[in-house]
Amino acid sequence: MHELDEQLRELIPRLRRFAVSLTRNASSADDLVQSTLERAIIAWADKRIEGDLRAWLFSILYRQFLDAHRRNRRYARMLEFFTGRDDAQPSVERTVMAQSTLQAFDQLTAEQRALLLWVSVEGLSYKEVAEILDVPIGTVMSRLSRARQALRQLSDGEIASPSLRILK
Repeated sequence: MHELDEQLRELIPRLRRFAVSLTRNASSADDLVQSTLERAIIAWADKRIEGDLRAWLFSILYRQFLDAHRRNRRYARMLEFFTGRDDAQPSVERTVMAQSTLQAFDQLTAEQRALLLWVSVEGLSYKEVAEILDVPIGTVMSRLSRARQALRQLSDGEIASPSLRILK
């Protein structure tokens, strides 16, 4: 393990340089290198000894970067879905509406949230969602319609939230 520690220390500057070139941000690069090293140490027991450590670490780092990039794009699509557009600085009114919609979204059932996310954020087709749920396409369409209607009603305040019991 001491040998691995020394090899990792020697490669950190190269990993960091590569991470900075990908992220264009020193802080993000440091986070990326740290998560890469964590993943490498955890997976070290399963790694074939004869492989090139440097190439293996670079591939881990690059996969980590791609995964983070995909997560960020998903988040941006979700934000766009709830705000209705993709402005860098949405108006206060749009921000309040988005927060209200997010709160309403949280009140939906897990299935309704999943349907809305799959179709509206992830861009899955009705057919793909039907295959995931193992139901006919028509069922997906009707459930999605009910989920959208429930979200609209919750956003507009038409469905009252449960009243709180007053304790004496």
